[in-house]
Amino acid sequence: MTEIDVASWEAFEEKRKEIRQAEVSAGRDEDFLFRGLSDSTLPLATTLERAGQEGIRISEYYRFICRIKPQIETYTGRTWEIAPYPEVEKLLRDHDTWTLSIFPGLVAYSYMVHLRHHGFPSPLLDWTRSPYIAAYFAFRSPIESAQGKVSICVFSEQPERYKSGTTGRLQIRRIGPFVTTHRRHYLQQSDYTMCALFGSEWCFGKHEDVFALGDPHQDVLWRFNIPWTERRKVLKFLDSYNLNAFTLFDSEESMMETLALRELDFR
Repeated sequence: MTEIDVASWEAFEEKRKEIRQAEVSAGRDEDFLFRGLSDSTLPLATTLERAGQEGIRISEYYRFICRIKPQIETYTGRTWEIAPYPEVEKLLRDHDTWTLSIFPGLVAYSYMVHLRHHGFPSPLLDWTRSPYIAAYFAFRSPIESAQGKVSICVFSEQPERYKSGTTGRLQIRRIGPFVTTHRRHYLQQSDYTMCALFGSEWCFGKHEDVFALGDPHQDVLWRFNIPWTERRKVLKFLDSYNLNAFTLFDSEESMMETLALRELDFR
């Protein structure tokens, strides 16, 4: 991970474009993901980690979400025809190579994204394909961060267009944007990654532990720290392009948040 302190929003934009151009010139992949953090001291952690379930077995988590599925389907009127728990548990135990067909699979992925958007602790780390949406989430909070800075993370999973993995070593996998799920997934240009390793069976791991390895060939991360004092300028700039809480969440509450920002902060 490369951590970069910048003095302003404009300095971030300039540096981000320099990195992209350098990657393009070197023939490397420029398909970046972005994530905004409201405090530069925050780690890149999933909501499952923040719920105190760090290192949980994947099969155990799958058992949890299978058990709650009837209640969720009853409430939402939707159904997810996911594989039964014993079948997935056997696949995870018998395969030391992680492929998306083994876990989560397309339907289970749709279900997990739905759970993630509605607040159930998730191993999915959410990203966006837009640096400006990431900036919105970084600067959204009206409360100044502990260090007076926010962070925008820029992630390249496969800069050299390949991914390698070794049994017993933590691996990050990008799951992809194409899934039928909550409409906020598309409003926010979302994508997701998971981190796991195989010992006697598959367990979830911490993205931060992979980034700490500093491998230049895969899972490359740049973390930009920007002064929180840039907040009003950045949010006003984003709103001028109609990027705000209302367009990203599409709810009455988010409309109120946007109107309050315009009337109380921007005038």
